[in-house]
Amino acid sequence: MKNTFLIFLAFILVSSSFAQRVENFKLKDAVSGNEFSLESHEEARAVVLIFTSLNCPFSKLYEERIVNLNTQFGSEGFVFALINPHIGIEEEETSAGMKARALEKKIAFPFLEDGDQKVTQQFGITKLPEVVVITPSPTGFAVAYRGAIDNNPQMAQNANLRYLESALTAIQNRRNPSPASSRAVGCNVKLN
Repeated sequence: MKNTFLIFLAFILVSSSFAQRVENFKLKDAVSGNEFSLESHEEARAVVLIFTSLNCPFSKLYEERIVNLNTQFGSEGFVFALINPHIGIEEEETSAGMKARALEKKIAFPFLEDGDQKVTQQFGITKLPEVVVITPSPTGFAVAYRGAIDNNPQMAQNANLRYLESALTAIQNRRNPSPASSRAVGCNVKLN
């Protein structure tokens, strides 16, 4: 009985050490009108998906930080994309509203519509904003980091744990992010 338990425990530990594999998805970019496909970014160092909405106060607090992270890492082979799971759920959450916000905040990367919430559910997203960093490999895409952007939504200058920046720096240096996850804090995702 003891041996069976030890074998079971070893199996759990080994299987949990493998990163979550990611299926391809396609979403419409509200800014350009083009389709964004994960598989078209297999040459990227990583794909940074940030789940957000137009009305969430926490998401609004992070907009400038997200743009700055794209400026810092976008030219290094990192692909950024915002994903809105609330499009069509709330009156203000529209393609036109997303495009206007992108222009206003100088968001120079895709702002994707996840109206049916398939991608949001695929990753088990529960908070906005919440980040999923995906890295390509010869066997497909895998989640390298998921969770919060940093540990201070209110004041960027007071954040002393910059989870996303640390994860991207680790990937840039060919290391695994540590921590590989953190607890996202923000608005609850409204399911349709």
